[in-house]
Amino acid sequence: MLTLSIFGFEALWSPYFLFFILAVTVAYFLITVKFRTKFRESENLSLKQATYFLTSMVLLYAIKGSPLDLMGHLMFYIHGITMVVLVLLIPPLFIMGIPAWLWRSILNLRIIKTIFNLFTKPVVAILLFNGLFSFYHIPIIFDHVMQNRFYHGGYSALLFAAAVFMWWSLLSPLPEYRPLTGIKKVAYLFANGMLLTPACALIIFSDTPMYATYYDPNVWGKVMSLCVGTSTFSNLNLSGPELFSSMPVVDDQRLGGVVMKIIQEIIYAVVLGQVFFEWYRKDQEESENEMEHILNPTPAE
Repeated sequence: MLTLSIFGFEALWSPYFLFFILAVTVAYFLITVKFRTKFRESENLSLKQATYFLTSMVLLYAIKGSPLDLMGHLMFYIHGITMVVLVLLIPPLFIMGIPAWLWRSILNLRIIKTIFNLFTKPVVAILLFNGLFSFYHIPIIFDHVMQNRFYHGGYSALLFAAAVFMWWSLLSPLPEYRPLTGIKKVAYLFANGMLLTPACALIIFSDTPMYATYYDPNVWGKVMSLCVGTSTFSNLNLSGPELFSSMPVVDDQRLGGVVMKIIQEIIYAVVLGQVFFEWYRKDQEESENEMEHILNPTPAE
């Protein structure tokens, strides 16, 4: 079985993407620390916010710049892992990593505010995200996107933006942008899980390989040429992804569907637990305030 080292350092570690991630991170700290005073009502960057943002950047590089990205072109289950991390784990960390005052400054820009007002409406956000996710995993669409660098990059960015819109209804740090509370958040999460299920089920229960990217040598060759470079790939004389994995294509495909669904359920379960905790705490505070008012009524003026 061949190793990934044959593709070279640049294909494995994407140094240009690493520079991009580092530039975004530096810009983040310059804005939130050094130039914070130039923004109205700004506050000191908290350790929790910085940790959330840095974690989101590390994960983004891991799935798009490390060998995991290359492995996702060889094994579908790796694609499943990186896809779910991209849309279900990084966006909430990204949202929570940006201070509320910075979000408010960004949303004061008219065009950004218009986009957010439209696409963060709960019904629009949930249908947009799940629609784009399911559409992406239609075999003919998937294979076509994977064979075009601009389509692949553009669709990934679009899906990430849709994921941010979807998570915004649950995690918005701004009181004026919180359309959901309590039981509505629970229903929203439940609906998200249900709408994501058909795409995963189709992948899991298929008896035949669905994606030519992982079984057709010609399609795979075009995809890998874009990933590692045409000159590099042409010199390797490889026949297909089976050279890097002993797992049958159908089993790899099914594992990918299972992995996507399991990770999605775990993330949603964690968020659901937080929603219930916040709901319970708020209910307890309201009950205590009501009891305090009954036991110590305010004297009439």
